[in-house]
Amino acid sequence: MSDTPKPTDTVSTRPPAKEWVRVLAGYRDPNTLRSGFELAVTLGPFVLLWVLAWKALAISYWLTFGISILNAAFLLRLFAIQHDCGHGSFLKSRTASDWLGRILGVLTLTPYDVWRSSHSMHHSSAGNLGRRGIGDVHTLTVAEYRDLSPRKRLMYRLYRHPVVLFGLGPGYLFFLQNRLPLGLMARAKYWISAMSTNAAILISLALVWHFGGASAVFLIFLPSTLLAATAGVWLFYVQHQFETTHWSVEEDWQMHEAALEGSSYYVLPPVLQWMSANIGIHHVHHLYARIPFYRLPEVLRDHADLAQINRMTIRQSLHSARLHLWDSKTKRLLSFTQAKALYS
Repeated sequence: MSDTPKPTDTVSTRPPAKEWVRVLAGYRDPNTLRSGFELAVTLGPFVLLWVLAWKALAISYWLTFGISILNAAFLLRLFAIQHDCGHGSFLKSRTASDWLGRILGVLTLTPYDVWRSSHSMHHSSAGNLGRRGIGDVHTLTVAEYRDLSPRKRLMYRLYRHPVVLFGLGPGYLFFLQNRLPLGLMARAKYWISAMSTNAAILISLALVWHFGGASAVFLIFLPSTLLAATAGVWLFYVQHQFETTHWSVEEDWQMHEAALEGSSYYVLPPVLQWMSANIGIHHVHHLYARIPFYRLPEVLRDHADLAQINRMTIRQSLHSARLHLWDSKTKRLLSFTQAKALYS
């Protein structure tokens, strides 16, 4: 039926997903020294590259731009650390984790408390067809798509087009959508989170503009932020949007099975795995989100079965960008063309 490469999976011998939770609990405790080291080797180079890019403005705009592009990798990693703070897996103190997350949220343009709440919803409902809409990539079933009017089908096609998802989407998400606590607007705490983050961002940008001018904003801040945002959106997409992912109706949905079956193991070269803070080991992360990112490779080394589940290479992930509709009959994510051929 499909010519799309899919993540490899071995389902016949591995234990049920829920049994892994007890095993993975042994990896949950963060190491304060290790966490401090990971923060230092990420935040330190980020600040240094910002300074170098600023100095380079006097030499060459192209040099400044190039340094900023490189710095996007460290900004992405800072977001990954903020992500672990949200799960309480980076520092032993929940309070310290939250305040570190809020500070990093200014750099990543992400109001921490708003994001933490919506991301928690994502973890608690991933793969549940009855609870879509917050913290996920909007995905329709084949039946739902076929019931849409022509105009709504066009809108969905536009939304799922790579140019929108990975071209326009990252900028919209981080520069515009994150400025309001969308989906959580009824509670004051989320307004405070969004507005205080916005204020800190504006003050920071005003200082950058005052001391470095427009060039510092457009050649340092914007390129690194947009590239990091695009990489982050791509990683989030391939972590759940692949042919053999898992979706089920609410009455059949099981959280642990959905976490393990519906999240990929994105196999990346070592340098990319480091820059993305091992977030490609996403099936383990979803199964036990309290594991610090630097302990995820340890889990795979100790448990070879987990290293074989939903493996996805970079080449395979590129094909996932053309999958758009969940087919409840075949239990596959299909392209529009495949869905049309199957049900026309």
